[in-house]
Amino acid sequence: MRPLVTALGLLLGWEALVRLTGVPVYILPPPSTVLRVLVERADLLLAEAAWTAAEMLLGLALGLVLGGGLAIVFAASAGWRRWALPLVIVSQAIPVIALAPLLVLWLGYGMASKVAMAALVIFFPVVSALYDGLRRTEPGWIELARTMDAPPHAVLLQIRLPAALPAFASGARIAAAVAPIGAVIGEWVGASAGLGYLVTLSLARGQTPLAFAALVVLCLLGLALYYATDWAGRRLVPWQSQGA
Repeated sequence: MRPLVTALGLLLGWEALVRLTGVPVYILPPPSTVLRVLVERADLLLAEAAWTAAEMLLGLALGLVLGGGLAIVFAASAGWRRWALPLVIVSQAIPVIALAPLLVLWLGYGMASKVAMAALVIFFPVVSALYDGLRRTEPGWIELARTMDAPPHAVLLQIRLPAALPAFASGARIAAAVAPIGAVIGEWVGASAGLGYLVTLSLARGQTPLAFAALVVLCLLGLALYYATDWAGRRLVPWQSQGA
């Protein structure tokens, strides 16, 4: 109830501020107006939300697969790690928004460039979290496996990887939280559909309440994706203490 009460208080304060100050609707619409637009333009908002949700889900899946796979490669091969890890770190020094126009140029205005942008944003947190988890495996478990003549790939897949799953779940939660950023940035740079595209188009036409309504739907999408990922992470590592 606490988040709901807090949100209700903020909305009431927002409504009162707009009405008392007389701010024009095209500058800051009151929540009541945004709610009315949400109901009246529900069909448009749902259609655009479906497009953005698909970009977020595909980007999240691609980022998790690529990031997780590269983290395993780093843990299994010191040679690959020495060559590729600096490149991964350098890639994060480039502002993501600077790469968006290039991705649109290379992959077009369709969904591919938005999925690639979301995966790019997601990629590094997943690599970092899983690789850190693989490095921090209990040394005693590894020594015991080596004493029993376990091959290196068995140690990696049957001991180190399961032990690193809690870290991977944490990285996936971070990835789910930032997935909307990549998708929306891609839509801002160049798109013909999606909530980010709708926000840009609405503001250009002076339809600020519709832009706010799209932002509300985007926020709900992000929350749904985060909690779904959190639920999946809890099922992936049921042995982890939920109170930790």
